Amino acid sequence: MEIDLITLEDLSIFNREEKYSIFHLLDFTRTTGGSDELISIFHEPLHDHQKITNTQQTLKFIVSKLDVWPMEITNGTVMVMEKFFDTHNEPIPGIQGGFSVINNLYYRVVNSADYSIIRYSITHFIVFLQTLNKLTAILDEGDKTPVMLKSVLSQASSLLSKAKIRELIETDPKTRLSFQKVLYFGYALKYQLVHPIENLMNFYNRLDAWYSMAMAVRKFRFSFPEFLADKTPRLDVEGLYHPLLKNPVAYDVHLNESSNFLFLTGANMAGKSTFIKAVGVAAFLAHLGMGVPAKNMQLTFFEGLLSNIQVQDNIFLGESYFYNEVQRVKKTILKINDGRRWLILIDELFKGTNFQDAQTCSSIVIKGLINMKESLFVLSTHLYEIAEELKQYPNISFKYFETFVENETPKYSYQLKDGVSNDRLGFLILKREKVLDLLQQLK
Repeated sequence: MEIDLITLEDLSIFNREEKYSIFHLLDFTRTTGGSDELISIFHEPLHDHQKITNTQQTLKFIVSKLDVWPMEITNGTVMVMEKFFDTHNEPIPGIQGGFSVINNLYYRVVNSADYSIIRYSITHFIVFLQTLNKLTAILDEGDKTPVMLKSVLSQASSLLSKAKIRELIETDPKTRLSFQKVLYFGYALKYQLVHPIENLMNFYNRLDAWYSMAMAVRKFRFSFPEFLADKTPRLDVEGLYHPLLKNPVAYDVHLNESSNFLFLTGANMAGKSTFIKAVGVAAFLAHLGMGVPAKNMQLTFFEGLLSNIQVQDNIFLGESYFYNEVQRVKKTILKINDGRRWLILIDELFKGTNFQDAQTCSSIVIKGLINMKESLFVLSTHLYEIAEELKQYPNISFKYFETFVENETPKYSYQLKDGVSNDRLGFLILKREKVLDLLQQLK
């Protein structure tokens, strides 16, 4: 699924502040390499229905193995291995140098610092290889193991079967090795096994990333969505919620070819932006092959996901907020005018211009987008006035978030209702926060 950096930012998939980041919420990797692999996965939603299915099968299988997943490989273990490969020490004596006791003893005495590093590093290599070997055994259940996972395990097992790697696996890491054995393994690791072990580390990174995704599914009780083979776009979700909220309210969403445009209204802070982001996050995670924050979800494969939520001005280029809104809308139109299925999320269209312009521009854009039956749209706006002229279009549905006032205090149910809201609570909030009192005190 095609997705750009603006959409990733709009949906808070990545955020410098971890508490606002979907990625950090779902990152249970145990190593930096696994985290980097997970980042790569999050940057590349899948473009193929079969790959999504294969990933779902893999994650479901791994969920069933989480309680027996070996934990001996830590980030420290991997860092020691990487440092060993990167360190330029004195050449380790090998067979071509006679591999004699005298050569080895001389190396140990003269290059004692290098020798200590080699001996220390070997222990971590042994732990890594033994743990990975154990993990492949746990995950390899023949025909029960999903195809995508089996491919990784097969490649890893082939490398783990190499003679010198087997020797390391069969060595007790707690045993104090002779200096000859230390240099024997050191030579093998430094000059003979670099590429095989680097490949094994890459395989482990992939397994670590899948482990993280599976752990997130179990911890947050996500459900795996069902992808439909329908040729026309469809999105049906029950119990959808935003995963970053501590006490979220669940929504039901139903969009299809005959009702492909959701026109959303409601007062400030009523929940419109959260709802739109929840839809986007669920669709994004579904196209990673992950579970989603919803009770049930059925959807067709979407070729792309675009949002227009947090448009900004650019003072360096002299571009106004409104200009960048127009450019984002233009990009959206150019993208979706290709006959492919897109999910488009727009929050408060044309906030950067005056009320009259915003009404005119929004009405024109919406009437144009409504004709794009291959895509689904969720659009929020304060401009409830344009709803009346849009009711002539059968494929647009109107929803709003309910608000009410008690003792001059806004109350929000966060419930999605049918219809259009004309609630405007801005002045009430201004008054409640005593801004009016402060203004009266100015001299």
